[in-house]
Amino acid sequence: MTQARDDDGNALVEFVFLAVLLMLPLLYVLMTAFQVQAAAFGATEAARQAGRAFAVSDSVEAGQAGAASAAALAMQDQGVRDSGPPEIACAQACLTPGSTVTVTVRYRVPLAFLGALFDRSTAPAIPVTAVHTQTVDTFQQAPNQPAP
Repeated sequence: MTQARDDDGNALVEFVFLAVLLMLPLLYVLMTAFQVQAAAFGATEAARQAGRAFAVSDSVEAGQAGAASAAALAMQDQGVRDSGPPEIACAQACLTPGSTVTVTVRYRVPLAFLGALFDRSTAPAIPVTAVHTQTVDTFQQAPNQPAP
């Protein structure tokens, strides 16, 4: 007759093994979701602030510089690297009172740990895009026009 083996301690080993096996992917997914959420907040605020900075500027060149600066600052507030200058499109002549300015901010959230396996240009990433439309103040003086 065979004697039963003592199984004391096996449950602890199995639990630790399964916990590591299941918790690491869950932790990775949560970390990625938090990075995407931070990028989404940053891109939304960057588009908003860039549109406001462009709409109140005196010239298109100054507006583009101010929009790029405002977008970079908003992205840094969320701990996100700068996504580059925002795309600015005007419905009519830029900065004329009552016209609209549409600002688009695009960012690619790199996936953690996978970037080291791929070339930087082909590394997997999650795209985040934010669009904001800002109206130029109706009572603002049009650029390059003398004050009355």
